[in-house]
Amino acid sequence: MPVGTVAAFWAVSLMFVVTPGADWAYAITAGLRHRTVLPAVGGLLAGHLAATALVAAGVAALVARSPLVMTALTVAGAAYLVWLGIGMLARPAAPQAGAEQAATSWARQMVKGAGISGLNPKVFLLFLALLPQFTDPDAGWPLAVQIVALGLVHVASCAVVYTGVGAGARRVLRARPAAARTVSRFSGAAMVVIGVLLLVEQLVG
Repeated sequence: MPVGTVAAFWAVSLMFVVTPGADWAYAITAGLRHRTVLPAVGGLLAGHLAATALVAAGVAALVARSPLVMTALTVAGAAYLVWLGIGMLARPAAPQAGAEQAATSWARQMVKGAGISGLNPKVFLLFLALLPQFTDPDAGWPLAVQIVALGLVHVASCAVVYTGVGAGARRVLRARPAAARTVSRFSGAAMVVIGVLLLVEQLVG
């Protein structure tokens, strides 16, 4: 693939990644709640990888054209975000000396992260609209391979940004429990708002 095409896609993709949303909220909470953000970020990345694979396989296009499936996906994703957000509001995370919040297993953190990104219909629709525009049917690489390659570029950006966000939140807020709880509550509120907006958009649409 031409380097210019990959660079152009990376620039557009990065704008999406650096925009705060549910992924950011979960990365921040993981940074405040756990010893490391890697399991949570790994789960978020798994969701984006799954979206890439579905677009490459053409499944996402079929899902986008099916109102019933899209409605079910939107409702499930929105409900999941609202549920997580309410939990964060009720139990805001904050680093505590000598009492690391390690009760949640790595596997559970990954599953939760994958659910947040994997159940987000906006991710599928964004990939469906974004990835094909940077592919070339006449190129030497098969179309599916081009989509996967671009998807990996996107996932690499996600890995850097989300890890930085989570680790940065932990480092900056480690000695500020009150501020950490405020940020955690804000992240939970953001998840609830995103989930409600998804539901409202689906109902209005």
